[in-house]
Amino acid sequence: MVGNPFKKAYWEDVIDGFHAADTPVGVVNGTSTGSNTVENESTISLKDHHTHVYINNSENKSEYEKSESNMFTREKKEINLNNNSSYNSSSNDGRDVDDDYDYNTNNFSNEKQLRDGSVEQEHISKVKMNKDLDIRHLLTLAVGGSIGTGLFVNSGGALNSGGPASLVIAWVIISTCLFTVINSLGELAAAFPVVGGFNVYITRFVDPSFGFSINLNYLAQWLVLLPLELVAASITIRYWNDRINSDAWVAIFYSAIAFVNMLDVKSFGEAEFILSMIKILAIIGFTILGIVLSCGGGPRGGYIGGKYWHNPGAFVGDTAGTQFKGLCSVFVTAAFSYSGIEMTAVSAAESLNPRKTIPKAAKRTFWLITASYVTILTLIGCLVPYNDPRLLNGTSSVDAAASPLVIAIENGGIKGLPSLMNAIILIAIISVANSAVYACSRCMVSMAHIGNLPKILSKIDKRGRPINATLATLFFGLLSFIAASDKQEEVFTWLSALSGLSTIFCWMAINISHIRFRQAMEHQNISLKELPYISQTGVIGSYYGLAVLFLVLIASFWTSLFPLGGNGADAESFFEGYLSLPILIVCYVGHKLYFKRKQILVSLDEMDLHSDRKQVDLAVLREELRIEAENRKTFLARFLHVWC
Repeated sequence: MVGNPFKKAYWEDVIDGFHAADTPVGVVNGTSTGSNTVENESTISLKDHHTHVYINNSENKSEYEKSESNMFTREKKEINLNNNSSYNSSSNDGRDVDDDYDYNTNNFSNEKQLRDGSVEQEHISKVKMNKDLDIRHLLTLAVGGSIGTGLFVNSGGALNSGGPASLVIAWVIISTCLFTVINSLGELAAAFPVVGGFNVYITRFVDPSFGFSINLNYLAQWLVLLPLELVAASITIRYWNDRINSDAWVAIFYSAIAFVNMLDVKSFGEAEFILSMIKILAIIGFTILGIVLSCGGGPRGGYIGGKYWHNPGAFVGDTAGTQFKGLCSVFVTAAFSYSGIEMTAVSAAESLNPRKTIPKAAKRTFWLITASYVTILTLIGCLVPYNDPRLLNGTSSVDAAASPLVIAIENGGIKGLPSLMNAIILIAIISVANSAVYACSRCMVSMAHIGNLPKILSKIDKRGRPINATLATLFFGLLSFIAASDKQEEVFTWLSALSGLSTIFCWMAINISHIRFRQAMEHQNISLKELPYISQTGVIGSYYGLAVLFLVLIASFWTSLFPLGGNGADAESFFEGYLSLPILIVCYVGHKLYFKRKQILVSLDEMDLHSDRKQVDLAVLREELRIEAENRKTFLARFLHVWC
């Protein structure tokens, strides 16, 4: 080839020659990211083409070299140049290579777009977000999106429907299922830390049409959640003052949330950290107070213990069938209350060192939220009888007046604390609304980038903010100004119905994605040792989680069609609980027909296991793992590593 290799035009010709080629394997300091090692190679990054070119300085190298053992490459291309290059690879000093180098294995812009499997477009890894979130930010983001009205308010309705034993049974079983989801998600997110997280995994590893329908349903959940939580905040204010127009409070909360979300991601993370810490401290405080009250240490005295488990009883209903139906209805509520715990993957592209932070944040989030839920709900079952009329006195499903925590404090005869608890509930609601804007905007960016939403929504500004997606989310939040209307409860009931089962669908899709990912790895002869993090529950755990969630869907179908206390089938109740399923099916079929896709699943041969992957120097990674293993000599250290 004639030309000067130190001129940009020269490399443009080189790139054109390989334009349709597969991506080369990344190399760091002479070490292949696979099992093969190539010496004396260096890298030039041409930003105009989003391309990395690998230069071979040695002579008589073959132009193509198979790399069968490498996880994320199908064929390795080498450019044979018999000249002495002055370019040298910089040392990474044992750090995560992503700290100072962009190792996207999808180096050429003409890649197949995830939307329909045929249109060519650059990959989601091209979306550059600021990596300013560490473990505590990821943890509090998930806490902010999960711990809200589901724990503080809606648990009262679950207690009334199933009884205290149903609360504990349902939440424990759902938590075991969720542990498999978190591990599956941790494995995928550590390997593919892209904006939107599982939105991309579902599309790539299962099917573009399936991914489109799941992602759209999940996006609708967060879109509806923002105005719903703002209305809930205005209703909570009525505990102190019901004379001020609700829209005035909505305007105040809306402005505050908009301001925080227009900051850079680090400032947003700090704000969410403060809000989440208030909730965590409140949960710890209520746990201590609940134990004291249950043991008879309150102003009214008298040991309570398991009194309400005997009278009125541990389960609601006189017959086994009624009690089982009540338990099934609580399963649905329990699953919904954990919604948002998957936020650790949504923020993967903005986290520091995803290999370490994402798995740790996911596991710690799970244990923190599960411990909080199970402890609080056990105490609620001891302090509040399921037939307490105040559990049904709320003017809305988000009315703090029906909170079992507030009722428990009132039953204990403690003055002043009910007002404080309502303030905590208000903060929790605002925190969830704040997280909703974050999650929704990131989902919009990933969906826009893979062609499922208008491209304009994928814009990232100089400060790393998804500015257009955030503005679109805030625009939808203006629906919250119907708070002063008498019809607001009815409106939000049906808006929520549009995505009522989205959390369950999302978790099922994550487990399916993990199963398909592992199947493709085995089919393409890829070792699990190439993964930066391996799920502790494995594929068996994903199958278990999928089975439990399928049973929850059946339980939801039954209790929606034949609601508790009803006289036969109820069409309105069914569509309120199950409207999201037919909408999901319509989106799936519509996408299949529009893009004329006959294939049900992405074939294992064609599945892309290399694009957008977090590339690391395997030699450095193995050394880090060896040092970490040496530091875990005690039983406690090993225990904490596995579970935390």
